[in-house]
Amino acid sequence: MELQPNSTTFEISGASLRVGDKLNKSLRVRHKSMQLEENTSLESNHRLIYVNDPRKTNDKYEFSGNEIRTSKYTFINFLPKNLFIQFHRVAYLYFLAIAALNQLPPLAVFGRTVSLFPLLFVLCVTAIKDGYEDWRRHRSDRNENNRESLVLHAGNFERKEWKKMRAGEVVKIYANETLPCDMVLLGTSDINGIAYIQTMNLDGESNLKTRYARQETTSMLLEGEKIQTGLIRCEQPNRNIYEFTANMEYNEQRFPLNQSNIILRGCQLKNTEWAVGVVVYAGQETKAMMNSAMSPSKRSRLESYMNRETLWLSTFLLTMCLVVALGMGLWLQRNKEQLDELPYYRNRYFEKGISIGRLYKYYGIPMETFFSFLSSIIVFQIMIPISLYITMELVRLGQSYFMIGDKYMYDSSSGSRFQCRSLNINEDLGQIRYVFSDKTGTLTENKMEFRRASLYGKNYCRSFPQDDGLRRVDSSASKPISLSQRRWKLKSEVPVDSELLTLLHEDIVGDERIAAHEFFLTLAACNTVIPILSRTSSSDCLSDQLLEVEAIDYQGESPDEQALVTAASAYGYTLFERTSGHIAIDVNGERLRLDVLGLHEFDSVRKRMSVVIRFPNGSVKVLVKGADSSMLCILRMRNEKDEHVNQATKGHLTEYSSVGLRTLVIASRDLTDAELEKWQIMYEDASTSLTDRSSKLRQTAALIECDLHLLGATGVEDKLQEGVPETIESLRQAGMKVWVLTGDKQETAISIGLSCKLLTPDMQQIIINGTSEVECRKLLLDAKLKYEAEFNDGNHWKVELRKTAESEFLGLPNSDNSPNLPMWNSEEEGPGSTSFALIIDGNSLVYILEKDLESKLYDLATSCKVVLCCRVAPLQKAGIVDLVKSRTDDMTLAIGDGANDVSMIQMADVGIGICGQEGRQAVMASDFAMGQFRFLKRLLLVHGHWNYQRIGYLVLYNFYRNAVFVLMLFWYVLTTAFSTTSALTDWSSVLYSVIYTSVPTVMVGILDKDLSHKTLLRNPKLYGAGHRQESYNMYLFWITMLDTLWQSLVLFYVPLLIYKDTTIDIWSIGSLWTIAVVILVNMHLAMDIQRWLLLTHFAVWGSIVITYACVVALDTIPRLPNYWTIFHLAQSPTYWITILLIIVLALLPRFIFKVVQQMFWPSDIQIAREAEILRKQPNSLWSKTIQGSG
Repeated sequence: MELQPNSTTFEISGASLRVGDKLNKSLRVRHKSMQLEENTSLESNHRLIYVNDPRKTNDKYEFSGNEIRTSKYTFINFLPKNLFIQFHRVAYLYFLAIAALNQLPPLAVFGRTVSLFPLLFVLCVTAIKDGYEDWRRHRSDRNENNRESLVLHAGNFERKEWKKMRAGEVVKIYANETLPCDMVLLGTSDINGIAYIQTMNLDGESNLKTRYARQETTSMLLEGEKIQTGLIRCEQPNRNIYEFTANMEYNEQRFPLNQSNIILRGCQLKNTEWAVGVVVYAGQETKAMMNSAMSPSKRSRLESYMNRETLWLSTFLLTMCLVVALGMGLWLQRNKEQLDELPYYRNRYFEKGISIGRLYKYYGIPMETFFSFLSSIIVFQIMIPISLYITMELVRLGQSYFMIGDKYMYDSSSGSRFQCRSLNINEDLGQIRYVFSDKTGTLTENKMEFRRASLYGKNYCRSFPQDDGLRRVDSSASKPISLSQRRWKLKSEVPVDSELLTLLHEDIVGDERIAAHEFFLTLAACNTVIPILSRTSSSDCLSDQLLEVEAIDYQGESPDEQALVTAASAYGYTLFERTSGHIAIDVNGERLRLDVLGLHEFDSVRKRMSVVIRFPNGSVKVLVKGADSSMLCILRMRNEKDEHVNQATKGHLTEYSSVGLRTLVIASRDLTDAELEKWQIMYEDASTSLTDRSSKLRQTAALIECDLHLLGATGVEDKLQEGVPETIESLRQAGMKVWVLTGDKQETAISIGLSCKLLTPDMQQIIINGTSEVECRKLLLDAKLKYEAEFNDGNHWKVELRKTAESEFLGLPNSDNSPNLPMWNSEEEGPGSTSFALIIDGNSLVYILEKDLESKLYDLATSCKVVLCCRVAPLQKAGIVDLVKSRTDDMTLAIGDGANDVSMIQMADVGIGICGQEGRQAVMASDFAMGQFRFLKRLLLVHGHWNYQRIGYLVLYNFYRNAVFVLMLFWYVLTTAFSTTSALTDWSSVLYSVIYTSVPTVMVGILDKDLSHKTLLRNPKLYGAGHRQESYNMYLFWITMLDTLWQSLVLFYVPLLIYKDTTIDIWSIGSLWTIAVVILVNMHLAMDIQRWLLLTHFAVWGSIVITYACVVALDTIPRLPNYWTIFHLAQSPTYWITILLIIVLALLPRFIFKVVQQMFWPSDIQIAREAEILRKQPNSLWSKTIQGSG
């Protein structure tokens, strides 16, 4: 995640909102609802909550009850609603129309019941799955709604079911209990009204957060007084869990309420005996329920391509039906005089040669032709494979099972397994071209360690020797602390600088000493961290005295804050107590109690945080920390000393950033009585405002956050995750472009880019830092002119660098030995090519991501090998993804770990969430989730390759399998006077796709592997097969259709020619065709299987056995026309020779084609597979050669 201390906020600057205008409407609406919905909280549109008076609250306003419902269906609407959702698939409508046509008497080709079976089977399977999932939701809802909590009734707390709670009721919660609704705190067991809550069920964060009850209500509860009726005016329900705007009137007092005064449904009360609150939002109106929307559904790229081929199959289908219909019309016209004599088309029914006068339903040649067209559609309906949808769902489910169970993608440190949150886009993992990654928490660990400090212009902590690296305050200080005094034991040891530690313990009074004191005081005070204490005892080995030791741990919403507060404690400034009105800090053994007059929390507009503190002597200071971009411009410059400190600190900031540290600037200011009074008035007014509160608070903060005295700066290290450099290098070798989108400053991002091998020292950096649209336009045009860029295929530039002074723009070498650098293409780089990296900041993106500048940025960015975007807002991240996604067919993937990555995760074709330190918002919005960035290598190069290869073959095979069956029927219709009769029974046609040939397809789609995972990881370039669409493309489709045409001709005419002069009936030859086509398609599949397993053998050969069993079973039913045919056929050797001849002749061209292709034009996959096989043969000379070279 980002540099900002409170990175979970969704508020962005007005300028960055302009980026959102370029996104699609649904994304824009979704993010607007996730922002601070201040403008919707109008004074005329707030809700009134009467404390402890639910009747008055709910009679006047129809508020939602506390019963929740996450289920989609009810018993009454399940069938119509589920069918309505399922028939959103156009293919289902097609098969419904086919089944409806078959119910008409003139068109009844199949039995009416049999024709409904395939569609009913698919609908029932899906309905059962949906019904089971919804039943589980109903069960979960019932358990949740029937839970009980204590509710105040007639002066006593009584147990009440959650579903019966209403707004306005007073509820009491005990430790470790879950909150039933959103409540404003009235009081807690703590005398200061503090409650600790865990929000893991809400946002996934495990650290404790502090919530406060107002002192006006806390004192009343502690004194045992009866809860009086008060009035709360609050905003309308919204999904922003990080903001709450309200005020409360109680005992003739009016005071503000904010997010620190409300506890939300789903949170748990921790480290607090009890808490009492009044319900303000209940049921579906709670913030937890309003945030329970699922992430938007995505559709795989291959499935969209599949629709293109489906249209071609539909064209073939209509063409065949037209041929049959025209043939029928011509045949009827030619034989219209003989219709009474022909068995099929006679006008009257005859029985035993005597006419009974019952007229045959003959509609004339035009109508008979039309009916023939419709009947043909029914006969050839499986040309569009309905079973393909079910097969793909089952295969994706099986693939997901193996991805989840992959032990190499299990993160032992967090105990998290790989998660498949979307089953629709498994195959897209094998075609990724662009990877958009967050930095903090994604590439780095997001576990902060305090490393550097710049104090009053002097740099400290430059090195940490192994011997003196850990904190030893009493040995290094000039004035040792008494052993009888309290000591603090931190959860983790922090290395300290002995020189700085000595300065803090000296009794001198000087500017540097005062600045150091205020510096660490700011680190300890300017935050929202919660100290958690546990008392222990230990003995000092030197003095044999028993020491009272307080073990202290810090819980905070930001790892940055925790690192800074821990560092302050290591240097002797220990925050050990926090309430809503004061904080307590142990300063080198002396207790310092500071009154907190006000706190301006961090936001992404100001990019800083400040706290107003009153000291025991009555003086008032504002302590501020923030990003250097927002702090350096508000510092005072009164004398030469200020200027010197400022310049020195800037140099230190640059130094810290260059080594990858995250920086913050620390400053303070004394407030006069007049300034304090003015600020308090504005602060009180802004805090109680129900409209535009955040804007007013920013204006109030600006009043005191100016003319600040610079104290210093901090450098916090966020280490790279394990395996990040290797993963990025492998992704780049696989042909993917990795773009990093981060909120960190430019120098920090560049340093991290170098350390993770995203950037290399020989790369030429294009840096764009514009402050206006005109300047950004000029920078983009200059970049084009400097490199004499020309477009190549609309996407890539041929770049030729000139040996002139202009090369200084990028710091290029101006050597006479290389007047012209080689032409460079972003896809292929020769040994002497020059790589470029584009580095751009968020301020420039504000002006670029609009109008015609977007296309210029796209052309420049896609020409570069690396793109690094710094200081970007959440919507800007989504804007960058959309920039590429909307202009290319290349697949995009976004990966991040925090709330501000949600927008780009949902915008990308594939979104991946990291189970990190900053909650689970990214995970909940993602398609896949994992514990470490390094797992991305295995996910894409191994599982992505396998999934794409399997699904691509699966789709082509299903097209082939159904087409060969339909074409066989088509040839039969052409030889039977275009009569749309069939030699196959109705059940054989239906069971062909559902039972006879479905299981092998599913097994191969789940288990087949063209290469081992070791080979794929060892050779990342093999991933390029997905980029080239080698497993599924138009060429393969047409080759498959030509092969299908040949096989269908062999399948139909070989039995016809062999049994030409025999007395075999149509049902017997129909049984032969049924068996032959099943064996043929299974042998076709067997030729392409790369990895034979026991399950694969059972599926392929078992499918043939099951087909024989079903045919035998059907042939034993006397009512069916094919009664006992298989038993007569199987006794003849001709039957078995015919089947063998069909298989050999049908598959021979395919076999020859595969042999020639693999011998003379082998693919990369084929070469790697052969090398893999040779490695497994220890006696092979080639195997020894390969192993020796490897």
